[in-house]
Amino acid sequence: MLDNSTEDQTSTSSIVQEGNMSAGTASLERELTSTRRLLWGNNVKEDVFRRWAQGFQFSTDEPSALIQQEGGPCAAIAPVQGFLLKILLSETPGHTLHDLTSEKCNSLLVRAVCMILSQCLAAKYNVAVYRKGEAGTEGSSSVNVSVDEQSFDAIENFHRRLEVHTFQTLSEVESFYNRNIRILKDKYGVLLLLYSVILSKGLETVEAELSELSDPLIHSTYGYGSQGLINLMLTGRAVAHVWDHDQVVGGLRLRGIERQNDIGFLTIMEHMQYCTVGSFYKNPKHPVWVLASETHLTVLFSMERRLAAPETAGESAERIFRSFDPEGNNFIPSAALQDVLCAADLVSEPEYVELMRRKLDSENLGIILLSAFMDEFFPGCEHGAPDTFTLHHYNGLSRSNPGGRVVYRTGRAALLECPMRAATTDPMLTCLQTKWPSIDIVWDDGHSPSLN
Repeated sequence: MLDNSTEDQTSTSSIVQEGNMSAGTASLERELTSTRRLLWGNNVKEDVFRRWAQGFQFSTDEPSALIQQEGGPCAAIAPVQGFLLKILLSETPGHTLHDLTSEKCNSLLVRAVCMILSQCLAAKYNVAVYRKGEAGTEGSSSVNVSVDEQSFDAIENFHRRLEVHTFQTLSEVESFYNRNIRILKDKYGVLLLLYSVILSKGLETVEAELSELSDPLIHSTYGYGSQGLINLMLTGRAVAHVWDHDQVVGGLRLRGIERQNDIGFLTIMEHMQYCTVGSFYKNPKHPVWVLASETHLTVLFSMERRLAAPETAGESAERIFRSFDPEGNNFIPSAALQDVLCAADLVSEPEYVELMRRKLDSENLGIILLSAFMDEFFPGCEHGAPDTFTLHHYNGLSRSNPGGRVVYRTGRAALLECPMRAATTDPMLTCLQTKWPSIDIVWDDGHSPSLN
């Protein structure tokens, strides 16, 4: 964050030169007001705002692990942690995570933030900055905060002091953040990123993607981020669902994830049958997944690249089949078989399609089951994951880590011959079994990490 202290004079003056202020004060105020309403609703609770008012800070026990001070902002912190790990694992395979300097971690933080902004496909990048008051009237960090900032007035004060700086390229944004790292690390860093993402993507675009919802992105009572906010941070699209493509439910077309994502998402809510996570989220391009419990987000990752291996032919065909089954019934109309075969690059000549249709729908019910389709075209379909691999887990809340130390927990995973879903009450294992039904894990310290 910017203040009038001597050490920041260079940074403050460079802002004017490198980032042009958004034209039209009245227009900017309207945009910020609408963004505020989109995030918070009509009323912002003091307690909820206070819990979100934190910067991106690293653990003293794990150089690249971000700390979450209180419940709520994991909807922003966990995605940033996920992209930070994705960059780290992609560039330095086989390294130790414990020998990273603070300068390297700050650089990773900036690049992760820029990667999230890049997904917005913005024509220009609007970076939100909090303008401090006169020197001596307000503190310059999260540990030296004025009485005014500790009160409810801090909510209004924050929004009054927001400034927006516009950049044409992502490299300009990265350079700006590197020179002004305190924008991300000081008290309002997490909130400033949220505002920057929405303002860069475009308020109207975000609202259009959320067209089926009316609730704010941050729950007005409990302070947790909505699925739309989580998806916006992970994919650049503020859609409300986690299945592949769009699905028709009760006559309504509901938007899901449109392509394979860089990092994945798994949720214990799928085990409870509240939702279905699609292949694009379960099989990301990198072995990093954000994990969701009922109330919190954490991150799972691995250095085993084969966990993010390209889809096998069978996995691809199954995904394509499911895209023709928007209501998730595990069957398609017989008439859709030719389209499925064509999309899966299988033989789709009319005579062959008719032969297969009669075989797969032998009782002439007008439907073709997914299981029958897979048994016919991909019998014994194997997946690309190894049978054993090492997993690491991150939880940014100190109270959820042994001894209050935010560190990565390590476990040895094995894929067994039979699914384990009926054999466990461990929330972590239950969540992971939505992707790997037969997984079992032995954690190095003998205790399963907390999802909460």
